[in-house]
Amino acid sequence: MTSHRTTAQSAGPRTAPPGAPLSTADLVEGWRRVGVREGMAVIVHSSLSSLGRVDGGAAAVVASLREAVGPGGTVAVPTFTGDVVSDPAPEHTGLPSPEIAERRAAVPLFHAGLPSRMGAVPEALRALPESLRSTHPQASVAAVGAHAREVTVRRSLGFAVGRESPFGALHDLGGYVLLIGVGHNRNTFLHYAETFAPNRRLKLRRFPMAIQGERVWIEAPDVGNDNSTHFPVVGREFEEQAGIREVLVGSAPCRLIPVRELIPFAVRRLTELLAADGPGAA
Repeated sequence: MTSHRTTAQSAGPRTAPPGAPLSTADLVEGWRRVGVREGMAVIVHSSLSSLGRVDGGAAAVVASLREAVGPGGTVAVPTFTGDVVSDPAPEHTGLPSPEIAERRAAVPLFHAGLPSRMGAVPEALRALPESLRSTHPQASVAAVGAHAREVTVRRSLGFAVGRESPFGALHDLGGYVLLIGVGHNRNTFLHYAETFAPNRRLKLRRFPMAIQGERVWIEAPDVGNDNSTHFPVVGREFEEQAGIREVLVGSAPCRLIPVRELIPFAVRRLTELLAADGPGAA
C-alpha cells in the first residue's frame, strides 16, 4: 500500500484567501492534495455544505472533479432512489386492500431522469447531458468520463451493490472512493465488501418494474443496512493501516481510498465483527 501513501498529502492552505468562496481552480488544487490524479476512476460520496462557500455550487464541484481526473478518467456518484422506488407497505403480504393497491400504484417506475436525493453533487452530475446512469431501480450510479459506459452497464437485481454492479466495475478499474466531508458510513464500497462475507447481513429489496409492458413487483435480496455499526470502525482501521491521511479542501475533511486495497481488508474485518455479534444480530 506504499504506492498510495505517496499520493495523499497533509492538509495545506488553499489558494483562495480566508472567507472567499472556493473557485473551481481551488477545488482542483485541493483534489490534487487529496491524491486525485489524471486517469483515475473515482466514486464520490460528498456533502456540498462541508466544503464551505463554493463559487458555482455543486456544478463547480463536478467540473473540478472532471478536470482533476482528466479526459482519461471517470467520475461516478451514487444516485440511489430507494426512498422513492420502493414498496410503501412492505409489511403487507397477500392481496392488497384497495388503499394499499392505490399507494403501490403511485410508486414511480425507475427511469434515467428520475431525480435522486443523494445530495447536490450527485444530482448535478446526473443532470449533465453526457452523463450515463445504471438501471437498478433503487441502487443506480451515474458516471461521466472515459469508462462511464463500462461502469453503468452492469446491473444485478439481487445484491445491487455487489460483484455484477457498477461497484464491481469500479473495482475492476482499480478505482478509488473519494469521501468529501462524509464518513465511512456513507462508503458504499463497504456494502460491496460485505457481499463477500460468509456471515453477511441480509435484507429484501422490493420495487416495481415494467417487464414486457406489464408492471410487476420484484423482490431481490441484498446486504442489510449497517446503521453506522461497523463501517466507521472498518474504515478508520483501514486508513490507519494504509497510512491514509485526512486532507482539508475548503472546510471539508477529505480522504481518497483505493478500492482494491480496501476490499480484502474490509471483508476480513467485517467477517470478524459480524461473527462477534453472534447469530441473529441485526
